[in-house]
Amino acid sequence: MPRVKTGTVRRQRHKKVLKLARGFYSGRRKHFRKAKEQLERSMYYAFRDRKQKKRDFRSLWITRINAACRINEVSYSRFMHGLKLANIELDRKILADMAMNEPANFAKIVEAAKKAL
Repeated sequence: MPRVKTGTVRRQRHKKVLKLARGFYSGRRKHFRKAKEQLERSMYYAFRDRKQKKRDFRSLWITRINAACRINEVSYSRFMHGLKLANIELDRKILADMAMNEPANFAKIVEAAKKAL
């Protein structure tokens, strides 16, 4: 069986990894092995944090809604229960935005939720 040299395949693979490693610090962008190790770590963090970002935003929205509810003299949990009973289907993202930018409209929604309780 004839010998097969890696040739262009290895070079292409290395170039692909080093291109993705642009912007890394020191040898992590220049040396293939270090770049590959750092890329694996970076890709892991990126995948994990795409999920984490969703959790962080939901937490932020809940905090904002809770603060606005307290101003309108109702707790967050009672407000959300009131919304369910009143058949108002607004998600937390929209409610948080209303609480921040349109407090008057948010107060109306709180009143509707209170009546449903």
